[in-house]
Amino acid sequence: MPGTHRHDRPEPSHEHGHRHGAGGHSHGPAPAEQGFLPATLLNLGFALAEGVAGLLGGSLALIADAGHNLSDVLGLLVAWGAVRLSRRAPAGRRTYGFHRASILAALGNAVLLLLVTGGIALESLQRFGAPHPVPTGLMFWVALLGIGVNAGTALFFVRGGDVNRRAAFLHLAADAGVSAGVVAGAVLIGWTGWSWVDPALGLAIGTVILAGTWGLLRESLDLAMDAVPRGLDPAAVEACLAGLPGVAAVHDLHIWPLSTTETALTAHLVRPGAVLDDAFLATTAGLLADRFGIRHATLQVEAGDPSHPCALAPAGTL
Repeated sequence: MPGTHRHDRPEPSHEHGHRHGAGGHSHGPAPAEQGFLPATLLNLGFALAEGVAGLLGGSLALIADAGHNLSDVLGLLVAWGAVRLSRRAPAGRRTYGFHRASILAALGNAVLLLLVTGGIALESLQRFGAPHPVPTGLMFWVALLGIGVNAGTALFFVRGGDVNRRAAFLHLAADAGVSAGVVAGAVLIGWTGWSWVDPALGLAIGTVILAGTWGLLRESLDLAMDAVPRGLDPAAVEACLAGLPGVAAVHDLHIWPLSTTETALTAHLVRPGAVLDDAFLATTAGLLADRFGIRHATLQVEAGDPSHPCALAPAGTL
């Protein structure tokens, strides 16, 4: 993450502009927390019931689906806790507060899902060697209930661009599809008597989890590595800054995520003959917030004196 750049020559043209969003940091009920409590309770109850049914009936498909649902419960708890933690005000050595917790939660959820996938795949492969009959009626009705629970709780997260809320929606929607597959598998086993369909469904469920997790893992790693958030074009941001009145050049531009919902920026703007101009800084900060959603901008304005060049001017310099 870019640090503070110090220039030894004190000039009134070296300024910093900050914008943290209208009204500052909110400490009231956060929209980002909506839906987590009911979704967690419903999925926890169903995961436990499905797990018990799977153990009693000896159905690997139900046990695998229960494990998947339980991992979603843990993921919801981690994401929910991260949202609450990220709202804590900066203090002491944590000058950015705990915003990064939401990124760590998304990354942790992706790793957790990968571990669940590995366990399901291993058990399914072992079961192929010794398939046994399963109670298709129990399997059918429990999975049918799972469609309703997962589809219903997914609706709590249908809105919101935060990666944690988007991941929750995708996981729950995928769970509804997986449960539909288990329903179809129960019908197929009951019709044909093919016991191998049960571990095959376990492998299929694992594949669905892996496919849905890969994108989340990649995006979470990008956020953790301070990559420019998806949907934000750094070239467009640089062009916007370069087109501001009096700006001759832009360098040392950095854009990175403070959290899964907040983006920060630092940049050096060369404005020959510039003087202290709070209006310019405020207008620029507002433009970055409105056009790109960047609400934490730090701008350093330089006169471009060739006798005192900025050491961070070359492209790629950290």
